[in-house]
Amino acid sequence: MSSNQPRSRVERNKDLYERNSKKPKQKGTKKKLKLWKKIVLGIIGLFVVVIVSGVIVFFSYASSAPTITEQKLASTNSTELFDDKGNVIWEMGTQKRDYASSKEIPDQLKESVVSIEDRRFYQHGGVDPRRIIGAAFANVTGSSLGLQGGSTLTQQLVKLSVFSTAKSDQTIKRKAQEAWLAMQVSKKFSKDQVLTFYINKVYMGEGVYGMKTASEYYYGKPLTKLSVDQFALLAGLPQSPSVYDPYINPEYAKERRNTVLAAMVANKKLTQAEATHYQAVPITHGLLKTGNKNVADAKANKTQKIVDAYAQSVISQLRKLGYKPETDGIKVYTNLNMKVQKRAYKVVNSSEFVNFPSNKFQVGLTMTDPKNGHVIAQIGGRKISTALGINRATQTNRSAGSTVKPLVDYGPAIEYLNWPTFRTIMDEKYVYPGTDTQVYDFENGYVGPMTMRDAIATSRNVPAVETLQTVGLTKSAQFLKRFGIKSQLYAASAIGIDLSSAQEAAAYGAFSNGGIYNDPQLINKIVTQDGKTTTFKDKSKRVMKATTAYLLTDMLKSVMTDSNGTGKDGRVPNTFEAGKTGTVGYDAKVGMPSGAVSDRWFTGYNQNYVLSVWTGYDQPNKPGNYIAPGYNSQIPLYIYKAIMEYAMTGKTSKDWKMPAGVTAVQRGGVRELELTGKTWSNGNLPNANSNGGTKQSTYVAPKKWSSKKYYTSYKSSYSSSAKADSKDSSSTAKESSEHSDKPAASSSKPAASSSKAPAQTDTDSSKSKDTTSKK
Repeated sequence: MSSNQPRSRVERNKDLYERNSKKPKQKGTKKKLKLWKKIVLGIIGLFVVVIVSGVIVFFSYASSAPTITEQKLASTNSTELFDDKGNVIWEMGTQKRDYASSKEIPDQLKESVVSIEDRRFYQHGGVDPRRIIGAAFANVTGSSLGLQGGSTLTQQLVKLSVFSTAKSDQTIKRKAQEAWLAMQVSKKFSKDQVLTFYINKVYMGEGVYGMKTASEYYYGKPLTKLSVDQFALLAGLPQSPSVYDPYINPEYAKERRNTVLAAMVANKKLTQAEATHYQAVPITHGLLKTGNKNVADAKANKTQKIVDAYAQSVISQLRKLGYKPETDGIKVYTNLNMKVQKRAYKVVNSSEFVNFPSNKFQVGLTMTDPKNGHVIAQIGGRKISTALGINRATQTNRSAGSTVKPLVDYGPAIEYLNWPTFRTIMDEKYVYPGTDTQVYDFENGYVGPMTMRDAIATSRNVPAVETLQTVGLTKSAQFLKRFGIKSQLYAASAIGIDLSSAQEAAAYGAFSNGGIYNDPQLINKIVTQDGKTTTFKDKSKRVMKATTAYLLTDMLKSVMTDSNGTGKDGRVPNTFEAGKTGTVGYDAKVGMPSGAVSDRWFTGYNQNYVLSVWTGYDQPNKPGNYIAPGYNSQIPLYIYKAIMEYAMTGKTSKDWKMPAGVTAVQRGGVRELELTGKTWSNGNLPNANSNGGTKQSTYVAPKKWSSKKYYTSYKSSYSSSAKADSKDSSSTAKESSEHSDKPAASSSKPAASSSKAPAQTDTDSSKSKDTTSKK
């Protein structure tokens, strides 16, 4: 058909349809292209904004970065501890390092370190973008690498030289400053210099710094004499020196060493055959049986010996806070009173104050300020030769004996049952519920009905056990929990649970402080290498009523002042004080001599200080490792007196003021205390102060021990008290707070007897009711 010939209507409609159908499609495609273009440009723009913002933030952080010098890079990270006067008492890191020059460091050691720590060390400028991207991916995916995965060897050097490794300091700002300083270090120093700084700075475990010193310590020879497997061990230690310690965890040490060897293969510094050969070598190859003490000098200098236990407690707390004291180079200001600490050290390490039976005889003690919980002195042992060894002041695997009675038994009885100090408790034959085990005291006898005051003063066991049964294990456990003491209680817990001197000092501090407990506080403030300061405030809380604390303290005075009080040998002249002795005996199966005990305690206090003292042997069941009766059993009291008397020099001793809610009453010529207007039960028992003289002596004196000297003591004291009964008034007497401050002829006077024997006449206060129930 000719092109000039008109087309049919069908053809024209077809063309029109095709034109109309194509136009909308073209417009839609263009719109989509424009939309995608906008999205892409938006993403690019956002990316640019993020990058620019990141750069701005980075340089903002970098501008406030601390300065870093060659001296800081080359020096050890000496963490310093200061006493409460700001004097240095302990320094970590300076005593156990020999600096190695680059020439002294074999190439294979350098290759080992680079292979495991930073394979691209020679390619980047201090910061490795690949590692940063990897770390960022790990953060997004929730990997445990966190903010640490991107650190190069240079960044690690900066971190060790300037920053703290505490988790609280792992911030974006800190990481930015670390990266900035790493780039500056890479510009200023050669790669070989950076590597030399690192090899000399890292902590190698066992108190050793730097790989040159570690070579002598672990292998007893210089770096140039080591083999490849030994280089690999050293290169792998810095990541976690305690975990990979070849003496403590040889299996982990070998695994880490072999990982380093595998990294050297990946870095083309070893062939696979060579690595396989060295991986088969025992980890003990060339390793000394024990670290070379001539190099690391584990023997502390004199000052560090004196504060060893205190430093150990501080270092332990630093680790709990997330710091690494071996590598952080921080300044730690403590609450240590160096004068008192020196006195305590002298008392336990000389024969000037105490005649110790042998050098194996050990001591652990803690002294605190009850008003704020500051730990002012601590001794972890006698005749120590190894730095940061056993700290017996904080060990919790020894029973505290009767020193726990105010905490486990009598404190809860006053707090929950409103017992007065003259409440009757029976000292009689007693068998633990559900058993055939009988409770005994030192003389295997019984005293009969006695007051709570006298039960504490003479440290009788049966009254304590019966008191705990009356209070209930649940209530007692609740009371202990207030002090941070978590212990599974049993009937026998009444006369002993496992505690440390540090725990006891803190707990007794609440007795002194009117029922307010302060957490033991060793550290006052911490200053990191970059100048950040963290201060520690006192942590106080009420753990018992002020009335409970006052009644306990008043009775614990009797321990020190009564003629029969078990703590009278520890009395400090002209001091208002209170305390409690503790004894832990042997099971008959151990086969120790009669009267021998494994542990002796004394915890005493005034309004200025609390001092808890433990004595005993590290291996108490070995032949000869027992505390004999007599002088040796009183050693904790002599230690207490020698230290407390010195600490109180020049200080005024004040008596505790009676709080509202306490009433003083006379019972058998003895000033006793009760809770004003509170009801309590005497357990359907006879009044202890109505059974005196012959009756009670007969009850406690079976023929088999009537000739013993302690029977004579009881007999004479009960007889004299019985005579006093007929003369004493039974009227109620109230004492004001002001009166209790005056050292009159009463229990408030220092070094005066605060109670007599339990033969008294019982007349209740008009404001206190005895709702007696059956026992």
